[in-house]
Parts: sequence; C-alpha cells; structure tokens
Amino acid sequence: MKKLNIILEGIVKNNSTFVLLLGLCSILASSSTFSSAVGMGVAVIIVLITTNIIISSIRKITPNDIRIPVFIVVIASVVSIIQMLMKAYTPELAMTLGVYLPLIVVNCIIMARAEVYASKNNVFDSFLDAIGIGIGYFLSIVALSLFREILSTGALKFIDPFTNSTVFDIRIFNADYAIGLFSQSAGAFLMLGLMLASINAIQSSVSNRKLRKAEAAKAVK
Repeated sequence: MKKLNIILEGIVKNNSTFVLLLGLCSILASSSTFSSAVGMGVAVIIVLITTNIIISSIRKITPNDIRIPVFIVVIASVVSIIQMLMKAYTPELAMTLGVYLPLIVVNCIIMARAEVYASKNNVFDSFLDAIGIGIGYFLSIVALSLFREILSTGALKFIDPFTNSTVFDIRIFNADYAIGLFSQSAGAFLMLGLMLASINAIQSSVSNRKLRKAEAAKAVK
C-alpha cells in the first residue's frame, strides 16, 4: 500500500501542473493538439523514469558538492538520446514539438524529482515516484489539449507518430463555431486558468462539505 501511495501522490497530491504549477512552459506550448500533447507526455515519462533510476543508482557515489552538475549531465544525456530516437522514428512529431523537446533538459519537474526524491531514495521507490509524477504530467497535458483542440477546431484528431496516419478524427461540433483563440498562447493560458479555477472550486466544495459533516457530528454528540 505504501508503494502505491508513492504513485498516487505523484498523480494527485504532488501533481506537477495543477498543484505545484511546474513545467508550465512545455505544458502550454505542446498542448495545442492532442497528438503533440501525447508525444510530449510520453517523452517526459520516459525521461523521468530513466533519470530517476540512474540518479538513484549513483546517489551514494556522487559527491554532494557537484550533485547538481551531475544531475544536469544525466538529464541532458537522456533527453539527447530521446530526441535522436524521435527524429529517427517519429520525425513529424519531433518537428511539431520543436525546441520544447530538447528543453525538457531544463524542465524543473525533472530536476526537482532528481534533487528532492531520486537522490535520497532507493531505485525502486524512485522508479515509482517517476511513474506517478509522469502520469500526473501526462494526464494534465492531455486534458488541457483535449479542451484546446476541441474548442479551437470543433474536432478531436489523433495522428500515429510512427506512420503519420490518422487514427481517429471525431467531429464534435461545426468548425464554424470553433474559437481560434484556444489554439494560440493566450488561449492556452486562459484554458489553464479555467481548469485551475475549476479544480480549486471542487476542492473547496469538498473541504466545506467535510467540515460541515464534522461540525454536525460534533453537534449530535
């Protein structure tokens, strides 16, 4: 159960986007379409898992004074490999993600997990932490992309990154009613703000309901 909690905390309690507000640059830039969001989400998960495992494995032999440069070298090496593989096997996706793919190196989510968790815990727990944080990031960027693409185009489309063929293209409403703003940077900020406000409103409502129940229980006693 304790191991499962590590994953759940990464998805919910320590969600990098909607709780900690980390890595927003890649989230906002790569969420204009569902396909690019999935690609960025998977790339971040792979980088998180790989770097957490490596950094946790070498934590005991890494001098404390140079740990940050070591983390940067490890992260940069992993991202470079991922970038080369994507350019070789998914060139269209790599082109779509553009500069934001190599910028995963300076993504504060990756560095934060390396410093806060992987450098202080064993390999398996660090792996579970990467899974939880990675899934949380993936769900966040995909959720944001769903709303943005549907509102800006009136449809939801997913393109296979390996074959560049359309897997599905679902028309939700007439394109004449689409709001082009949501395909732009301003629309990304607006949608993220709306989602954060909705989440905070739901959390506040749940907290107030629990508080009222607790007060009612005390009154009965």
